[in-house]
Amino acid sequence: MAFIEYVPAKEWKLDPDNIVRIHGINPAVLRGHYELYRAIMFGESPLTRTQREMLAVVVSSLNGCHY
Repeated sequence: MAFIEYVPAKEWKLDPDNIVRIHGINPAVLRGHYELYRAIMFGESPLTRTQREMLAVVVSSLNGCHY
């Protein structure tokens, strides 16, 4: 079984999802992840915010993500 190092939840002020905890071991990567998320979800687009969220849910479901 593979193991990916991550920042334990107790070290965060909030309870982040696993992706954020994994990226948290490298602050530059975490910052890049957040900037990408903000650009995709809040940047200029012909899609509404609701449509973007729906697409994210569908893709996560197809990829077998449980969160």
